[in-house]
This record gives sequence, structure tokens and C-alpha cells, in this order.
Amino acid sequence: MDRPEEAKRGGAGRTSPRKYDAAGTQAALVSAAARCFGTCGYDGASIRDIARVADVDAALVYRYFGSKQRLFAAVVTRGTAVFEPLRHLPLEEVAKWVHQLAFEGPEEGEIPHPVLTMLRSPNREEAVGRMRADVTAVFSESFAGRLDGPDAEVRAELLAALVLGMTLMRLAVQPPALSSAPDTAVLPYLTAAVDSLLKPGGAEKGAGDGCCHGVPGSDGPPPAAPGGSC
Repeated sequence: MDRPEEAKRGGAGRTSPRKYDAAGTQAALVSAAARCFGTCGYDGASIRDIARVADVDAALVYRYFGSKQRLFAAVVTRGTAVFEPLRHLPLEEVAKWVHQLAFEGPEEGEIPHPVLTMLRSPNREEAVGRMRADVTAVFSESFAGRLDGPDAEVRAELLAALVLGMTLMRLAVQPPALSSAPDTAVLPYLTAAVDSLLKPGGAEKGAGDGCCHGVPGSDGPPPAAPGGSC
């Protein structure tokens, strides 16, 4: 069947599960599972709960995924898929992409954060291994291969740490200053941090004279350290 069947209308009055094609059913289940696991954790989310949120028959979870654990694995894969643009995104657009992902990206109920998903996993060791494999594939191998200069893999993995940390702060920690800061305050710092990782020797640029340097948006160097040294 090329298209999902027309769903019965009436909202709360629906008496039978919504009908999708196979791809639509799997997508609905993964989306519902992301919300349920994010709200209740792995142990607190039941197959019946997930199927109810997806508005499909619970038996379809076993037909398409085999078990709750395999459905959870599909949710994990969906979470790390948000990093796929880094395989082809122009390097000059990476800082803006990181900012948009961190501050305008999907909420936890839409696409679960990989770190939070890993912490909720019923098998922590397996989840860590899966996340390590995803980070290695996207950052350590693919993205690092696009960088010039030394320590490309290290710089790529530092970018992974920056992306994961910023998105985790927005979704879980929600600190007041970072959450309320306007783009004009955040983007210059973020761009400087990302550029230092993308450009060969980025951390050393401007450091040849041994003096302190200003930060984005400042009018001059920061105050001297005690004792008069930089």
C-alpha cells in the first residue's frame, strides 16, 4: 500500500487503532516510544502505553521490533541521527548549525537526547557502546576527515562534546542565563569556540606575542591576572 489508510475521525471517539502502512506504523511507534521513555524512563514505559500513544495495536510493537529493548534501540538511533548533517554541512555553517540545534532544535519528547537515552537504557554498557560507535562514525571518522591540520580526530570529538553538552544544558539543566540569552550574546562565543576546533592551529591564533586577548564583543583585553602577568 502506497499511502497510510485514512484514519477514523472523531478523536476521543475512535474505537479502533489508527491504521498506517508499515513505515508509518514504525515511525509512529518510535515517536511514541521517544515520548514515553523520555517521560517515564525505560522501566516505567510499557508496550501498552507506547502503543496507546502511537494509536496502534500493541501487537505491532512485536511485529516490527520484536521487543521493547529493540524499540528502545530504534529510539537511540533516532537520537543520534540529528548529527548526520555534519557529514556534509559546509564548515563555515557548523557554528550556526550547533546554535540552532541547541536553542531551536527538537524537544526531548520529539527526538530524545543521546546522553539522556543512554542513562535510561536497561543495558548501560550496551548503550554506551552504541553511542560510542555513533560518535565515532559521525565525528571521529566522517567529520574529522573533512578537517585540515593536526589532531583532526581530537578536534572532531571536542566538537561532539560541545554539541552534546550544549544540547543537554538546554533540554535537561536549563540554566537561566544561557536559556534566556539572545542570539547576539551567544553566537559570537559559540562561533569562536567552534572555529578554534575547525581551523588548523585555531587555539594558537593570535597567541604569538604571549599577551592576553579579548573575547567576542569586548572592547579590549580582559583584566590582567594578579601579579601583572597575562
